[in-house]
Amino acid sequence: MDIQATDAEGITVDPAREYRGQSWVNAVMLFVSLVAGTTAFLPFALDTSPWDAVTLRVPGNQGNWWHVLVGAPFFLAYPMIWLRLRALFSKRLSTRAGRRLLWAAIGSSICGTVLVEAPFLFHLAGTSEWQRLSVLSLGFGIVIVSAIFLLKRRNHISPTRACLAGLNTAYLANLALCLVVYGGATGNLSTRSGWLVSIVLFWPILFELVWLFIQTFRPQPLQTDSRAA
Repeated sequence: MDIQATDAEGITVDPAREYRGQSWVNAVMLFVSLVAGTTAFLPFALDTSPWDAVTLRVPGNQGNWWHVLVGAPFFLAYPMIWLRLRALFSKRLSTRAGRRLLWAAIGSSICGTVLVEAPFLFHLAGTSEWQRLSVLSLGFGIVIVSAIFLLKRRNHISPTRACLAGLNTAYLANLALCLVVYGGATGNLSTRSGWLVSIVLFWPILFELVWLFIQTFRPQPLQTDSRAA
């Protein structure tokens, strides 16, 4: 999916000249993305990190496809880092081939999250009704609302910003599920550091996602010497 942007007069925006916003915002979000990248290797619950889940190193040798689908979206932090570094240091924010790879990763992650939420949808997860409703409303809600905005405002958002919104959406949908499901897990700080860091990361990433959509209602100047996404 390669979303092309147009300006207020309907003129197609050259992706190489996308508006970059403010450099300090990119610097802050680069830091957030870097922390998110480290979270993939921090214990999230039961002394198990997303990397452990992906590699099926789960306590009790209980690793399965569910754990892989839950752990994999945490690594979307690295494409976020890549986009931020290009926004700060590269003349071109992204390439067509790079965006196609990003959308493939985004689509795969969202499909995986939907599969993970299927047991909650059909009352098979064994969780409380509050947890079930929270998982479904946050997971599906973030994806549905973002999809609506991306489709409705596709002519007013640049290709790279659309990719960033997609990455944030896929990352947050899975993160919300994990925060709710493992919120009551037992353990001290050392065995749950990933969960504690993630609950802090959730808010700046959510704020950026909302801000990206708000920006589609404001005309964006085309600048080649500014620094942001």
